Amino acid sequence: MSVDMSRHFSLGALLRFTAPTIAMMLVMSFYTIVDGFFVSRYIGSTALAAVNFAWPLHIILGTIGFMIGTGGTAIISATRGSGDEARARQQFSLLVYVALAAGVIAAIFGLLTLRPALSFLGAQGDLLNQSYAYGIIITVAVPALIAQYMFQTFFIAAGKPKLGFAVTIVSGIANIVLDYILIIPLDMGIVGAAIGTASAEAVGGIIPLIYFASKNSSFLRLGRTHFDGHTIIATIINGSSEMVSNIAMSVVTVAYNVQLLRYLGENGVAAYSLIMYAAFGFSAISLGFVTGSSPLMSFQWGAKNRVEMQSLFRLSLRVLAVAGVVMFVVTQLVARPLAQFFVGYDAALTDLTVHAARIFSLVMPTMGFNLYASALFTALENGKISALLTFVRVLICEISAVFLLPLAFGGEGIWFSAAVAEIPALALSFFFIWRLRGHYGYLPVPSRRCEEGEA
Repeated sequence: MSVDMSRHFSLGALLRFTAPTIAMMLVMSFYTIVDGFFVSRYIGSTALAAVNFAWPLHIILGTIGFMIGTGGTAIISATRGSGDEARARQQFSLLVYVALAAGVIAAIFGLLTLRPALSFLGAQGDLLNQSYAYGIIITVAVPALIAQYMFQTFFIAAGKPKLGFAVTIVSGIANIVLDYILIIPLDMGIVGAAIGTASAEAVGGIIPLIYFASKNSSFLRLGRTHFDGHTIIATIINGSSEMVSNIAMSVVTVAYNVQLLRYLGENGVAAYSLIMYAAFGFSAISLGFVTGSSPLMSFQWGAKNRVEMQSLFRLSLRVLAVAGVVMFVVTQLVARPLAQFFVGYDAALTDLTVHAARIFSLVMPTMGFNLYASALFTALENGKISALLTFVRVLICEISAVFLLPLAFGGEGIWFSAAVAEIPALALSFFFIWRLRGHYGYLPVPSRRCEEGEA
């Protein structure tokens, strides 16, 4: 049964609605962590660094799924909120077909450019060979990755977040089981890790495709549609912020890899890989909440229900404030046990990882608010502001910090980069949230200001 998005959501109801998406993000982070464990423990630290070199390029291609999923979800939810479910279904079908075609093109492009890209980033010798062996296999799975990312948000738009969670569970189990079989008993090394990851992405993309292509209990179903340039362009513009966000994060990972290789060598890249596994796990709560709650804001924006929009806004800030503090504290407590779990065989790498993780965790109390600001404007169909916030936060603030802080503080400065970058980004997020509050209505303003065009 689909969830009624038109009703009032208390704090408890909001948490229950977003819980499947939060759990989905946690499960995704868990099997990513397990993937890292198998690579680190049974293949070695060079293989772990190699995965971290190839993975960002894979994610950059997969961001098409984020763009169409988030941008399309906002449009579909708003259309449904206005009462036109038939048009919402046509928009859904069109966007799925466009995404699948784009996935094939992206995979071909990735296969042609992978090795030159890895060489350009500084991978050499065994690091280059292992990065390429891993990357070439997961690049073939790019269409499935795009579908997986896209359907994760479309499940929420369809009022089926629990089903999306179930698909993630199945995909995660497939990844873990295949990693174990291919890496340990079959001793296939990094190739086995790549096959396990690619297969899991195929599971996560194909199951939802079958579900939506068949008769189902949601209001969304794949069917006949017609070309609608406005919907495609609006989706691209609206979802561009999420695409920029994920491309930017991948570019930042590349920047970290380049700088860490220069200042700290392969151990620095391996330590950063482990920190990213842990950071994804702990930030999954904020990211899952933001992703899960956005369709509710889109629906109420389409319905012009400002009272409920203001309630959702206030509740979201409370949840993210608590989550950020909790994630920071937990990271400080579990940094050493996690490092020992992954790389306990190397004392120097363990100590470096613990030290870096505790510094890196300074980003967590503020990160959720910046994620929410970007997602908020995507939900309100203002992809331009959303993309600007992400672009400034990641591609300007964080990359600048990654390259400038080491000039003053050496390799130590790299670990502070994320936390330093969040501060000016948070100020910009607050500016736009405050400046546009009257236009969108997620915060009350005096009626005179609204009439004078406060937005």
